[in-house]
Amino acid sequence: MRALIRRDVPAAGTGVGATGHRVRSADAIVRVAAIYLLLVAVAAVMVGPFVVMVSASLRPNLLYLAFPMPLIPPEPGLDNYALIFGQTLFGRWILNSAIISVSVTVLQVATCSMAGFAFARGVFPGRDLIFWVFMATLMIPSSVAIVPTFIVIAQLGLPNTYPGLIIPSSTSIFGTFLMRQFFKTIPLDYDDAARIDGATRWQIYAQVVLPLTKPALATLGTLTFLATWNDFLFPLIVTSSAEMFPLTVGLSTLVTRTIGQAGFRMAAATLGFIPTFVFFLAMQRYVVRGFALSGLKG
Repeated sequence: MRALIRRDVPAAGTGVGATGHRVRSADAIVRVAAIYLLLVAVAAVMVGPFVVMVSASLRPNLLYLAFPMPLIPPEPGLDNYALIFGQTLFGRWILNSAIISVSVTVLQVATCSMAGFAFARGVFPGRDLIFWVFMATLMIPSSVAIVPTFIVIAQLGLPNTYPGLIIPSSTSIFGTFLMRQFFKTIPLDYDDAARIDGATRWQIYAQVVLPLTKPALATLGTLTFLATWNDFLFPLIVTSSAEMFPLTVGLSTLVTRTIGQAGFRMAAATLGFIPTFVFFLAMQRYVVRGFALSGLKG
């Protein structure tokens, strides 16, 4: 009887339990492989156009007509990049975009942080009503305000100037909302302790609370810089001379001036893409952390 029982009991590591474990392991491997294949496919779709752009910029202008176009040019060269700096104001356009983007970013970080601090920790009549009225304006398309904004700029004599490009974007309702959400996550005990030590409201903002909001400040600065660098419509309306064009407007003029020179235009697009790409890579971890801590995560 004992022999029969020993023969009926499966050995360790075998039988139904082990078989089920192997099946589950195989299913897990298949799921992980499917997820990675999907991610690779999505990455290829996202990165593919940029690879083609860089590849086309390294070949003669008419070679892009070859089909299928090889991703690695047979005779890569930098002739298109040399033509850009020799025949256009590309360096000036880059400088204009840098001045405008940095100035707008600094102003928005300053104004939005102060406004967010006031809405989150200040006490004054109508605070919540004013805030939600501000938030309601986010439903208005930005293109609707372009004409009135330009009329004001024209009345002030600021078209085709740096102030005319910078001042209208010196603050942001979204930036104010982002900073308010982050300020609300900081305990009020910090304010009370600083107030007991004799700190003024400005000192509480600048020396106590603001240093704790570095992730939110980095997030706001990154989003503002990228949006300003890539802005096209407003600078197109405000500027009228090639010397004041930001990069986006300057690149648009190459479309009609360089018909048939795809490599030339792709080289310009590559040079315009590099600064934002490097900037975002350097700041992406702060962007993710800022959204997570400010309550804007999905």
